[in-house]
Amino acid sequence: MKSLILIMIGSALINNVVLNQFLGICSFLGVSKQMKASASLGVAVMFVLTLSCAATSLIYDYVLKPFNMDFMKTIVFILVIAALVQIVEMFLKKKSPAIYRALGIYLPLITTNCAVLGVALTNVQDGFTFIECVVSGFGTAVGYTLAIVLLASIRSRINEEDIPAPLRGAPIVLICAALMSLAFLGFSGLSL
Repeated sequence: MKSLILIMIGSALINNVVLNQFLGICSFLGVSKQMKASASLGVAVMFVLTLSCAATSLIYDYVLKPFNMDFMKTIVFILVIAALVQIVEMFLKKKSPAIYRALGIYLPLITTNCAVLGVALTNVQDGFTFIECVVSGFGTAVGYTLAIVLLASIRSRINEEDIPAPLRGAPIVLICAALMSLAFLGFSGLSL
């Protein structure tokens, strides 16, 4: 149980996929303009990332590895992630049209979000068991959601401030993301 907690905390805080590994930056910077869209994307990523880590672990352990088809893992994982994103998109379109419209183009971008594929590949590469893969995926998604919601709240405050002209827009957002990354670096000393 302690190892699962360490995997969860490590995935969410210490090895944060956005702020430490720099995966998923495009959606992190693009969607973080609005708090509601950020939180919605975070929940969608949580669902897709957890399920994709579970599915890719099973497919790798019971199909690819036994038949010596390790070389196919990237292609197979991309297909699994794309299918899961389509399921989430159809579900949101039917059950929550407001969130579906708020996410707009960013929901299909989860398919190409390198964070989702990167975590699935890393889990397999690290030799995680099925449960460890699921916990790692969920922890990574929690870390992604935490990071994007924090940046959205910072950006909402930035819009109210008088920022010098050369720093307005993308430069100040990148500076804030860099400072967040430095702050999350403080978690690297965390041990249980």
